[in-house]
Parts: sequence; structure tokens; C-alpha cells
Amino acid sequence: MEEPPDMKLHCHRPSLSAAFGIVGGVVPSRTPKDILKNVRLAAEGDTVTLSGTDSEVGIRYVISGVEVEKPGETLLPAQRVMSILRELTEEQVSIEVNDGKVRIASGHSEFRLSPEDPAEFPAVAIFDQDAYFAVPGSVLREAIRRTLFATDVESTRYALGGVLIEPTEKGLTLAATDSRRLAVVEVPCSKTGDPSGGPANGAVIPSKAMSLIEKSIAGAEDDEVFIALRNNDVLVKSGNGTIASRLVEGRFPKYRQVIPASTPISIDMVAGPFYTAVRQAQIVTSDESRGVDFTFSEGNLTLQSQAADVGASKIELPIPYNGEDLTITFDPKYVADFLRILESETAFTLNLTDSESQAVGRVGDSYTYVIMPLSRDREA
Repeated sequence: MEEPPDMKLHCHRPSLSAAFGIVGGVVPSRTPKDILKNVRLAAEGDTVTLSGTDSEVGIRYVISGVEVEKPGETLLPAQRVMSILRELTEEQVSIEVNDGKVRIASGHSEFRLSPEDPAEFPAVAIFDQDAYFAVPGSVLREAIRRTLFATDVESTRYALGGVLIEPTEKGLTLAATDSRRLAVVEVPCSKTGDPSGGPANGAVIPSKAMSLIEKSIAGAEDDEVFIALRNNDVLVKSGNGTIASRLVEGRFPKYRQVIPASTPISIDMVAGPFYTAVRQAQIVTSDESRGVDFTFSEGNLTLQSQAADVGASKIELPIPYNGEDLTITFDPKYVADFLRILESETAFTLNLTDSESQAVGRVGDSYTYVIMPLSRDREA
């Protein structure tokens, strides 16, 4: 007589594959703890919960509508199972654990794996907070997109490897900087309980965790995201996912001091045409000569770049400017990064002071982007 399975379930393969893709984003490819290369799968009722962690950041993701014949849990090697789920073509997939072995079957395909013991896998926190901020999913996702690119994950200075979330009277402020540019977004939020018990100056959440939060919002933009800031970590409930992360250690720069209180020059711009011009100017640059001269003159912006052994470029763009000629040199990458995350038709103001001072891009009242110029007496 055949022994009953220790666990058995049938699941919609595309849903399981998408969930594995999100949870797999936290699984380290290299780690001295091999067990962390796995995703924990727990089946109960009509749900499957996937968990992954790298010891610093963890995520739990729940899939509903699963046919669970026998509840249970197992570990699945993340990269291998993600590859299996991507390559299968049938809509349904079955996962069965029997005598310590995992069987994954779909259509005419079958895979057998030897998993590690799930009891050895670190627990990932659940969201059980009674005090938290709530932000509309679509708003938070856009705010993360508009700040995350400005972090510096390689930096050992300050806390530049993450995004600052700072409670304010009006809501939450997200800020990110790599010391050469600064992105700041203000978002509205509601409060449940008193969520102000975290770090006094806000919490810096690692870039990896912020990326996971952004991905977990996909498909749940209409839902609210719950954020609980604590002294040493943050808990975020987003759609079907719960992300737990330690905070980045160190002090975030006093970023508000970088934003000019006033600028004498304000130019109305549109993201799409400006982005096209910057990308064209970027072609004829090199690592040694990456600066592009932005010359503002009556009704026109001229972008000029020149690099030894590469060549030169001159791009012109009509703009509504009627002041004195002004030339300011930027690394075009930092200008392009800002324009790239905006919709092509997005209108913004470009605020300038002189050729040596930082420029400020503003989209409405909620998004501010500051970029430092390059010195005019050097090419890079």
C-alpha cells in the first residue's frame, strides 16, 4: 500500500511563478549559509505561503485559491525551482513531498528534488502591528521609483545605501542620495494608532528591501500599504506580501540643507523631449570625459559634449527661456536618471542659480530632484 504524502497541493503555475519571482528577489546567490538559498513553502487551508530571507531582509508572500490535499511545508531551492516554473507551459502545477523528497509535476513534465530541512530555515516576521502608517499602493510605488535610483549601495559613508522614510506633519517623506544628486518625494498617509515610536529622524530602509516593496505592490496598487517603523527594523504589509528588514546603520545626511531656498531662474520643461536630447548628448562621452555642457540661451538649450578619441556632439532643444546666456556642466547620467522615471509628457520646472550651483527639478509640489554640477575647469 502506497504511503500517503507528507504534503500535496495543486496550484495555478503562473501565480506560483510570479510569487517565486518576488520572493526570490531576496534570496542570496552567494552566502556561507546554504540554507538561505531556499524558499520555504508552507501549505495550509487554501493558501500557500512562500518565505525567503538573506538574514537582513525577509519576505512572506501568500497565494490564495490553492487546492491543498495535504498541508505541510518544505524548502525549495530558489533558483532551480524558478527555472522549472518558467519553463513549464501548463496552467497547473502539483507539488508533493513524500519521504523527504519533493516532486514537482505539470503536464508531461516531472522533477524530483532533495530539499533541506525546513525546521532549520530562519523565521520571517508576520505583520502583527497595531500602530502603522498607511499609504496608497500606487502612490508609494511611484515614490519608490522616484527615489530608489538615487541611492548608493556601494557607499560606506553615512546611510546612502537605502531610502530614508521620515514622518512629517503632512505625511511621509522619502529621500535618497549618493552625495551627487538627491531625490525627495512627499506622500500623503493615514495613521493607525501612534506609529511615531520609531527612530526620531526617520528610518533608512535598504535598497534591496525597497525594491522588494515596490515589486510586491504590483497588481495591488489600489490597496493601502502598511508601514511600521521600529527602532531597528521595519515591517511592511503590501498586498499579499509582508517585508521585514533591518534598517541601514549610520546617519542619513541633512538633505534639506542641500535644497536651495530660492532660485532666480525657473524654466518650464517637458520630460520626453529633454530626455531624448540628453540621451543623444550622452553618446559622445567617455569615462574620462563624461561632462556635457548645458547652455541656456534665448529660446534654446544647447547640449555639447566632447571626448578624446570619441568625437563631439551638439544637440539643440527649443525651450521657453529668455534670460542671459548660462552654461552649466552636468554628468548626463544623473540628468537622464531623473527624466527616465517620468512619463514622457510630464511637465516640470528646472530651477537654476548659476553655473556653479546645484540645479533643481520639481514635479508639482511633491517631487524634488537636486543635481550637483561638474566643475567647469575639468572634463570629469
